[in-house]
Amino acid sequence: MFLNSIGTALPARRYTKSECWDAFTRSEWFGRLDARAHAVAKAVLGRDNGIEERWLAIDSLEEVFAIDPDTLQKRFESHAPALAADAGRQALQRASLDPKAIDAVIVTTCTGYLCPGLTGYVVEGLGLRNDVLCFDLVGQGCAGALPNWQLADAMIAGTQREHVLSICVEVCSAAMYLDNEPGVLISACLFGDGAGAAVLSRNPPSGRRSVRWRDTVSLIDPAEREALRFEHREGMLRNILTRAVPRLAAEYASEVLTTALARAGLKQIEITNWIMHAGGRDVLLALQERLSLPPHALRHSREALRRFGNLSSAFVYFVLDAALREENAGGWWWMSSFGAGFTCHGALLSVE
Repeated sequence: MFLNSIGTALPARRYTKSECWDAFTRSEWFGRLDARAHAVAKAVLGRDNGIEERWLAIDSLEEVFAIDPDTLQKRFESHAPALAADAGRQALQRASLDPKAIDAVIVTTCTGYLCPGLTGYVVEGLGLRNDVLCFDLVGQGCAGALPNWQLADAMIAGTQREHVLSICVEVCSAAMYLDNEPGVLISACLFGDGAGAAVLSRNPPSGRRSVRWRDTVSLIDPAEREALRFEHREGMLRNILTRAVPRLAAEYASEVLTTALARAGLKQIEITNWIMHAGGRDVLLALQERLSLPPHALRHSREALRRFGNLSSAFVYFVLDAALREENAGGWWWMSSFGAGFTCHGALLSVE
């Protein structure tokens, strides 16, 4: 399987950390939460947390504090299909492909639920064939991009499909929840909205860089499920985010990488580029330390986090897009995502 093209999409408006803090202090929620919650939010939004701004599917920050099931569901219904289609459209344009050339579409999300699923909206929005294979993947959290590509690879290899459109879309502002729990507040300060798409093909693109999917490794540890997950409370999604996440992410990312390198007969020094989900600043620092990486190795992940926040499953598309636009050295690239479950996935890419 080859990467043919990448596309990304963001909402129309972006907001800085200071704007978010000011809006919080003006909101009704500021008075409803306790002094400890105020201190946590101020620390995350007032200090260096690796994020400077986020793009959110709202017209004003006041909207984000209207937290009820109907409002959040409407936000997801309004923006997830549009963001998914926008990212997919850009990927098709960069691949110079007619939408009718797509044989299958896979859409991943964890921040909302639609039935029929998002794939139907993408088929409609992009004008795909009505006999295209459609797969909606949910519940995989920030780790979702790699399972999406794993399914695409299986279809291309096993069912002789020529082109698969892979999309991850997250409207994290539709999964907003506030209370006095530090993990919930930190989550509200980290996540942004966006979508990433890729055209994945049987053959390499003509006249453009060749990015080939060579191997993939996955790991799941259900015993750590409570470290990072969504729960439903009062009809809404509430993010469980614990202090163990940076350590777990680093440990499992290292284990997945070690397995893949051993299978390929490679050494870590042969990896020339790192396409890593960020999670947050502390996660990136834990990854850097555990994998013994120089700071510049994670520059694309760090920059994506700074500009967009944590985009959940869509994040690695933005990182890969940046790496390809920079025209980094070819050779072996490593892409990895991790999240709820606790799950971690990795893929070995050969780039020419």
